[in-house]
Amino acid sequence: MIKYAAPSLLLMIVLVAFPQISETAYTPSLPDISAALGVSNSSVQFTLSVYFIGFALGVFGFGWLSDLIGRRPAMLGGLVVYGVGSLLCFFSESIALLLISRFIQAFGAATGSIITQTMLRESVPGEKRHAMFARISAVIAFTPAVGPLIGGWIDQAFGFRAVFFSLVAMSCLLFVYAFLKLPETADVSARTKAAVFPVVKKMLSLPRVLAFGALIGGINGVLFSYYAEAPFLFIERFRLSPGVYGFLGIFVASASVVGAMISKRLLRTRAPETIIHLGCLVMASGALLLTIASCLPMLPDILVMIGIVITMFALFIGSGIALPNCLSLALADFKDVIGTAGAVFSLGYYLLVSAATWGMSVLHNGSLLTMPLYFLAISIGMLLIGWKWIRTNA
Repeated sequence: MIKYAAPSLLLMIVLVAFPQISETAYTPSLPDISAALGVSNSSVQFTLSVYFIGFALGVFGFGWLSDLIGRRPAMLGGLVVYGVGSLLCFFSESIALLLISRFIQAFGAATGSIITQTMLRESVPGEKRHAMFARISAVIAFTPAVGPLIGGWIDQAFGFRAVFFSLVAMSCLLFVYAFLKLPETADVSARTKAAVFPVVKKMLSLPRVLAFGALIGGINGVLFSYYAEAPFLFIERFRLSPGVYGFLGIFVASASVVGAMISKRLLRTRAPETIIHLGCLVMASGALLLTIASCLPMLPDILVMIGIVITMFALFIGSGIALPNCLSLALADFKDVIGTAGAVFSLGYYLLVSAATWGMSVLHNGSLLTMPLYFLAISIGMLLIGWKWIRTNA
């Protein structure tokens, strides 16, 4: 039972966006961090995988906690943890401490993702919810590019530690905004501990739910593997400055926004399951074109770089088409335990994201072909999953 009105769209956008900004704001600084801490590029890339491990555990913990104590106190508590983690990142002098700090930061940031989605699922009905998730997905897709844009220029002007300090400041502003404006959307008069095991058992028995989790994990795995690998390609290989690289991210991420807009328009005439499969098909086609564009060494570097950017644009249009419908449909059978179900579901797919970014760091070798081939393999797997378990059951 909903006790209060749904939060404003602006507040939801702000709260769902900050974890993505936190994840990518420091990525233009990865080469600088590697040099400053005296570690390999792969070691620094691993901070992204650790982030998603912390994020996965955070979405589970705060999703479960939000059912127990309410959405609002769980959100505010997560923002405090996020601020502490960001402050520890600022003071980190070794890769070990940075990894621990990123874990804490991600654990707190997870509250913005899981609780925002839970609030939308329980307070916005049917078709309107699909449209809202299309808007939210556009923001989720675009904000990772805002991070490198901001972080790139801050790093270029003040160094990478200033990037982490900016995240500390953001945590303070977010806490104040949520404290003043965030309502409670759950029935806080009946705070009971939701049983986790029955939810897990039910999810494992539903192939469609597992398929949605695999697709969401794959889409985000490709997105954040790009942000792990791209700084080394564009800053070290193509010699772009961190600031210019940040602008490049805006162009690439705008593709996901275009995809989300296409998805919203297609909902007027097509089933969400059909749209999901179309998105997977576009992603796989984009990954194939990206692979072709990356294996043309006879061309000047500037043309190769342009080809990579254009084909990445096509790939991310596909992700923008598929993602909002996956998010909207995934937990349709769990409305009575939506907080706990969202926690368990998000734990699963964020572990997949962590595994995907870890795979990118392991495969990192400086070659232009490594990332495209990796994305092609993931996209083909998603296409098969979408056909087998989602479109055929539409």
